[in-house]
Amino acid sequence: MLLDELIPPERLRGMAESMTRFAAQFGIDDFRQKGRIPNTRRALALAEVAREQGKLDAYRDRAMEAHWRDGMNLESDQDLRRIAADAGLSADAVERSRSDPKYLERIDATREEANAIGVTGIPTFIIGNVGLSGCQPYARFEEFARQAGARRRDLPPPGSEFRVPSSG
Repeated sequence: MLLDELIPPERLRGMAESMTRFAAQFGIDDFRQKGRIPNTRRALALAEVAREQGKLDAYRDRAMEAHWRDGMNLESDQDLRRIAADAGLSADAVERSRSDPKYLERIDATREEANAIGVTGIPTFIIGNVGLSGCQPYARFEEFARQAGARRRDLPPPGSEFRVPSSG
């Protein structure tokens, strides 16, 4: 879906500037706004294959970099094959994600559940019955957690042993 079909040009420019500043906070100084919103259903099905192969983190990291930094198309079989290979997935991972309906069924079930509780974007964080959607600055996430009832606790100094108190 093309962004300029959804968002007026002046708002789109403002969003691009805001995202560029946001990305710069994480050391990304070459961020460029995408012109379209990809359908990530197939890329998410491939993530389920990666999960089964114990490579979800590697796949997720590579897919994000491929989309946001390398300009790759998450709807393209060719690009998905390259991402999968870069993440160390089996050679047949893309084909498995397409041919075995269980992967798309998982994605569809997750999407239905998310829609039922009002999720509007990814990532979404839920604490209790309060949610926060979209990539957010740490300070906003911290405020969200506090509003949801989380309490800050002091962590042990680096290198010290962390112990969970016993209940008895």
